[in-house]
Amino acid sequence: MGILDKVGEIAGAVAAVEGAEKLDPGAGFLTKAAAAVAGFEGAGKLEELVEKKDEEKPEDDSVQQDGSTDSQT
Repeated sequence: MGILDKVGEIAGAVAAVEGAEKLDPGAGFLTKAAAAVAGFEGAGKLEELVEKKDEEKPEDDSVQQDGSTDSQT
C-alpha cells in the first residue's frame, strides 16, 4: 500500500466527516468518529475495486466490449 492509497483513505474520512456535519450540524464526537471510520474504510474498498477492474481489462485492443473481434473470418 503506497502513500497515495493512504492519502485517498484519509480524504475519504475527511469527506465523510464533512458530510456528517452538513447533515447534522450538532453531530457529536461519536457520530463524527463513525463517519470517519466509514469514509476511511469505504475509500479503501473503492480503491481495491478500481484496482481489481484494472486487472480484469483485456490487454488485446482488438477485443471490443461485446466480445467480438475486429477481424472478419
